[in-house]
Amino acid sequence: MRALSISLILVMAAAVMSADKKNDGKFSPGPASSYPNKQTNDGVTVAVAAYDTEELAHTAFGKLNPNQYGVLPVLVIIQNDTDQTMKLDKIISEYTGPNGRHVESTPAADVQTLEGPERPPGIRPPTLPIPRRQKKSPLNTWEIDGRAFAAKLLPPHESASGFFYFQATYQPGSTFYLTGVKQASTGQDVMFFEISLTKK
Repeated sequence: MRALSISLILVMAAAVMSADKKNDGKFSPGPASSYPNKQTNDGVTVAVAAYDTEELAHTAFGKLNPNQYGVLPVLVIIQNDTDQTMKLDKIISEYTGPNGRHVESTPAADVQTLEGPERPPGIRPPTLPIPRRQKKSPLNTWEIDGRAFAAKLLPPHESASGFFYFQATYQPGSTFYLTGVKQASTGQDVMFFEISLTKK
């Protein structure tokens, strides 16, 4: 009986490990052309997708859903269809809500230190300091940094992808703004990108 119990435990543990392994599998976005929200300027295509649902978030971040902590991940794919290498080290991205509010992206390293949404208005902290154990941020996972957009150069006819993070909540009618893509050889700017995030 004891041997049977141990065998059952081992089988259950193997099943859990298998499930975790599937969740930690490689995240592979499709080509820019496969996304409905995209824009092409000067031979460079930028495609975007807001990962605002729990289902979408889990495909990229495993068990973590950054939206629960006030962080909206936006997947960005840049396709370079020119014969020139593009510099991406100075790109700037913004999320603009339907009300016109602009939110700049937050670096992955800073996202990993966030503790979630701010305290709701009307709730005051205790007047006396209460010693608390330092807690690890739920956003401090390898996926946040590992899935972030990190490409600095984009060779001709290649693509790069990754997430930009915004301390915002997705709303229909919002837009994604990207600027700072330059030709490496000349320093000439590619025209800015302004792409709707509304799902099609």
